[in-house]
Amino acid sequence: MKRNVPHFQTGNSRRTRRRAFTLIELLVVIAIIAILVSLLLPAVQQAREAARRSSCKNNLMQLGIAIINYEHQWETFPLGSANATGPIINERKGYHVGWMVRILPHMDDGNAFDKFDFTKGAYDPANREVAAYRPHWRHCPSSPLPDYFNLVDEETGESFEVVGTSYAGVHHSKQAPIDTDNNGIFVLNRAISAHDVTDGLSHTLMAGEKISGGHKLGWVSGTRATLCNTATAPNEIKYEVEKETGTRAGDAVFEWEPEDPKATLGFAGFHTDGAQFVLGDGSVRFISENVDVETFSQLGNRHDGELLREF
Repeated sequence: MKRNVPHFQTGNSRRTRRRAFTLIELLVVIAIIAILVSLLLPAVQQAREAARRSSCKNNLMQLGIAIINYEHQWETFPLGSANATGPIINERKGYHVGWMVRILPHMDDGNAFDKFDFTKGAYDPANREVAAYRPHWRHCPSSPLPDYFNLVDEETGESFEVVGTSYAGVHHSKQAPIDTDNNGIFVLNRAISAHDVTDGLSHTLMAGEKISGGHKLGWVSGTRATLCNTATAPNEIKYEVEKETGTRAGDAVFEWEPEDPKATLGFAGFHTDGAQFVLGDGSVRFISENVDVETFSQLGNRHDGELLREF
């Protein structure tokens, strides 16, 4: 009688052998993945920068609309800065209430505007809550500007926060202190109207990106914290500061200040090859760092009567 022998007990059973990766094959796979990642990473970074640049453009567009709405309501642009005397000394002394505070209601930040005490100065303890406020539109996403700076009151020893900004208004077309005779849209103690911009609003810059100067004075301050000139091409000051500080985006860039307390700085951003600006008609333009310097300077002057070249 034939016995049924289970298959696994027969001598003729075949064992299935599983073949594993060799070390060389594994290294080849890892190398291929690394190459693919290296090819895709720049594209991902470019996509992220494009999104950040778009967000920055939107911030400047909102600022432009708010400034224009302010002008429609009051028939003047906001004061670049207010102070009992001029020119402005870029220190935490004085009234120095800047233009950004005045447009808060038009930026849908009426609560911050209501909390600001205009009978006090920009650095008064009564206004520290607003000075520490972080409106989203004040900051370019491409900028590594810290969220805030910690300062200490010299009299009381109390620690408090101050928030800077990535944007500044145009006060002058030359390197000069902030004063009443500046030829930009935002000047000291003078309310410039649209009629004063005789070169045309579409031919005059209102505001743009900045990286250095006055961050610890805060975004409420009408100093080099929120005012720049168009004497130098976009990003020129960035390369000068980076060379002097030896860093591209560290705290030293934001804490750097010129030796002259009355000095103001040029515009600069962290976008490649230029910076973004809003003109008097509310349009936003990316201006190359290779723009003709004379043309760029003329863009900051509201009434020089010159015909502009392409920019």
